[in-house]
Amino acid sequence: MSCEEKIIPLSQLKSWRRKLRESGARLAVTNGCFDILHAGHVLYLERARQEADFLLVGLDSDISVRALKGEGRPVNSQRERALVLAGLESVSAVCIFEGIGALGFLKEVMPDVYVKGGDYTLETIVQEERHFMESAGIRIVLPPGAPGLSTTRILEKIHRNSLH
Repeated sequence: MSCEEKIIPLSQLKSWRRKLRESGARLAVTNGCFDILHAGHVLYLERARQEADFLLVGLDSDISVRALKGEGRPVNSQRERALVLAGLESVSAVCIFEGIGALGFLKEVMPDVYVKGGDYTLETIVQEERHFMESAGIRIVLPPGAPGLSTTRILEKIHRNSLH
């Protein structure tokens, strides 16, 4: 399957999910900005993929990233970020979603497992999303992150190096 084919429009997400469910496959979902893909992301996505038969990445739209991260972000467009993620072997599919927070996306896809990495805990993930998943019987997995690896740190390093 090509990278392009792994990008699922939000309008087709329910039918894609229905086919997986009918086949008996288990679905893990994660979400984020994934603005500049780095080793921490790759390790995290590989861990997430181990939780189910398929891994779907919910990708924050450009408008969402700007609202979450501030002016100048994202560095890469949602289309470019989706293609890079779709090129990873661990990623089964990518779906771009709008809005702040993933609650609407999670309700649409109804995964078997939700994976959120890095430095998140049950107390620091969005509580509305947590309560929805717990009430829906969606298992929440919080694998350890890769300390020191973040897009923000990479951008800070680029900025420092450009000043010299």
